[in-house]
Amino acid sequence: MDVSTAAWMVHDPRLIICCLVAIASIIVLISATKLPPFLSILIGTFIAGVGAGLPPEEVAKAFSKGAGAILGEAGIIIALGSMLGALMAESGAADRIASTLLGLGKGKSLPWVMALVAMVIGLPLFFEVGLVMMVPIIFVMARRSGLPLLKIAIPALAGMTTLHALMPPHPGPLIAVSALHADLGLTMLLGLCLAVPAVILAGPLYGNWLSKRLQVSEPAELGALFSAAPKAPRQPGFGVSLLIIVLPVLLMLGSTLAKVAMSPENTLALTLKFLGEPLIALGLAVIAAVICLGWANGMARDQVGNTLRKSLAPIAVLLLTIGAGGGLKQTLLDAGVSQTISKVAEGAHLPYILLAWLIAVALRQATGSATVATTTTAGILAPMMAGLAATQSSLVALAIGAGSVFFCHVNDAGFWMVREYFGLQLKQTLWVWSVLQTIVSVVGLVGTLLLWHWLQ
Repeated sequence: MDVSTAAWMVHDPRLIICCLVAIASIIVLISATKLPPFLSILIGTFIAGVGAGLPPEEVAKAFSKGAGAILGEAGIIIALGSMLGALMAESGAADRIASTLLGLGKGKSLPWVMALVAMVIGLPLFFEVGLVMMVPIIFVMARRSGLPLLKIAIPALAGMTTLHALMPPHPGPLIAVSALHADLGLTMLLGLCLAVPAVILAGPLYGNWLSKRLQVSEPAELGALFSAAPKAPRQPGFGVSLLIIVLPVLLMLGSTLAKVAMSPENTLALTLKFLGEPLIALGLAVIAAVICLGWANGMARDQVGNTLRKSLAPIAVLLLTIGAGGGLKQTLLDAGVSQTISKVAEGAHLPYILLAWLIAVALRQATGSATVATTTTAGILAPMMAGLAATQSSLVALAIGAGSVFFCHVNDAGFWMVREYFGLQLKQTLWVWSVLQTIVSVVGLVGTLLLWHWLQ
C-alpha cells in the first residue's frame, strides 16, 4: 500500500463525500425537479454543510458571507457590464464593431477572429469583466453573420478563460508565480506558448464541432437587450465605439504595468492602480458610453437613463444564482474541504507537474474557486520546489493554473454566468463551459509536461 492510499484510509473522507452528494443534489434538483438554480444551490449548500458537521446556523452564516463576497465583487461588475452592453446596442456601437469584424473575417474565418479578439481583450481583464463586455458583440455577430450562436460564443469564451488560467498577471498564475518564486517574464512567455494551442482546440475547433450537435438560440430577454436595434439619431463611428470597449482594457493593462514595473509608492503607479480596478475601469467606461455613445449621438437624457435602468432587470436571476454559488463555495471552505485535500496531497509521490495539476484539480472541484485551488496548491508545493531551475518553477506554476480550471461546474460563478447569458439548460452548460474548461486544462497539462521534457 503506497503512502497516498494510506492517507486516504486514515483521513475521514466524510467531507469529500458530502461535497459530492451536495453537487449531485444540485444537479438533480435543477434537472429533474426544475427548481430554480438559486433554490437548488441553497438546498445543496445545507446538505453539504450539515452533513460535514457544521451547525445549521453556521451554514447559514457561511452562505450569506460567500454570497455577499461574490456579489460585492462580480455582481457590480455584471451590473455595469449590462449597462454598457445595453448602451452599445441602442447607440449602434455594437452593430458598428460587428460590421467591422465581419469585414475582417467571414464564414469559416469568423470564429478565429473572435478567438483572437477575445485573447486581446482578455489579456489584462478578469474573465468576468471580459465576458460582460463581449456578450453584446457575440449576440450581434451571431445575428448579423447568420452563424450558430455557439460557433461565435465558444471561441470568445475560450480566448478569455485560457488567458485567465495560464497568463500572468491574472490572479491565479500570478499567485503561483509569487509562491514558487518563479520568474514572471519567463512564465508569461511559456504561458503564451501553452495558451495558443489551448485556445485553438477549445475555441474554433471545439466550437465548430459542438455547434453542429447542440442547437442554442439566444435568450429572449438578454438577446433583446444586447441585440436591440439602434435608437440613436446618429450611429457612432468605429473609432469611438472601439475606444469604449478597449477603455477598461487599457486601464487594467496600465494597472498591471504599474504593479510590475513601478515602485509601489510612485504617484503614477498609485493612480494607474486605482484607475485599473475593475469596478473603476468599468464605471468609467459606462460614463464614457453615456457621453460619447448616447448624448453625443443625439439620444435624449431620459432615453439614456431608461436604457440604463432596463438593463438591470434581465440580470436579476443571474446575480442571485452566482451569489448562491459563492455561498456554496464558502460553506465548503468553512467545512474544511481544502485542508482535507491538502493532507492527502502531502503524502503523494508523483512528478511535480502531475502532482501540481492533480492537487489544483481536486481543490477546484471541491471548492469552486480557482484562487483557493491555486493558493493552496502553491502553498503545499512551495517547500518541495526549492532549488528547481527557473524554467521548471514557471512550468509548475502554469500546471497549477491549468488544473485550477478543470471541469468547472455548479459551484463556479462562471458556470452560472455562461448559463444565464446564453440561455442554456444545465446539460448544455456542461457541454459549453465545463468541457471547454477541461480542454484548456488538459492542453495546459500536456503542454507543461512536454516543455518540462524538452527544456531539461
